[in-house]
Amino acid sequence: MHQFSFQKLLFGDSIWHRVGQSLLFVYVCFALIIFVLADSMIFLPQPASYKDAKDIIKLPIAKTDRISATYLPNPQAKYTLLYIHGNAEDLGYVRPQLDRLHSWGFSVFAYDYRGYGTSSGKPSETNAYEDANAAYTYLTQQLKIPADRIIVYGRSVGGGSATELASKNTVAGLILESTFTSAFRVVVPFPLLPFDKFSNLDKISKVRAPVLIMHGKSDEVIPFDHGRSLYEAAPQPKMSLWVANAGHNNFTDVAGTRHQQALLSFQQLLETRK
Repeated sequence: MHQFSFQKLLFGDSIWHRVGQSLLFVYVCFALIIFVLADSMIFLPQPASYKDAKDIIKLPIAKTDRISATYLPNPQAKYTLLYIHGNAEDLGYVRPQLDRLHSWGFSVFAYDYRGYGTSSGKPSETNAYEDANAAYTYLTQQLKIPADRIIVYGRSVGGGSATELASKNTVAGLILESTFTSAFRVVVPFPLLPFDKFSNLDKISKVRAPVLIMHGKSDEVIPFDHGRSLYEAAPQPKMSLWVANAGHNNFTDVAGTRHQQALLSFQQLLETRK
């Protein structure tokens, strides 16, 4: 008995205790690394695809930073889309999409996150929220656009800023295209860490405006399940557009006229609530 207890102490509990400590140490180190590097891993700004010109608006952020924006007014439009683009994109890259939305009968306002395009500063989750708020403030205070005439439209990572903005401010509606439930869930489909980035699934239930969720069923970057989960969590009234064979970066091309029709139907839904 004495020998058994001695062996258990020497090789049993001691080994498992050390293994547990080692695993805990590795987990803590991993969590700290992710916590520090997460923003740089999420945001992937590319060299600017455009240069500042007279149609580029500079919005002041904090003390020294300025973000670039553009505004495409449409005198016949009932609503203004506050368009928040995806990752590795900027105003020059998404200009064809902005022109398309404008041709569908909307006024369009879009901006670049800090560190994207010709915007100064460094991108982060916190800064992305501040950038969206700056754009919303410019629309409501400088351009005098009523808050209930602004539809926030977020694509991909832009859906994080869009959901945050719509959950805390008065807007006419929220549109999410190819957006994730949270940033980390794109990589690991279960909660691995005690924190996350862009927790859209937790916030969308707080949106007090109609919601339109659009997602490609063949999205290779953000799985379709993310869009479906966001739709299920969103409050009524809500609409969806699921496009078979559409990936992450060709949603509009594959959807064709269905994309336009979804936005116009969503606009009609908003009008019925007036």
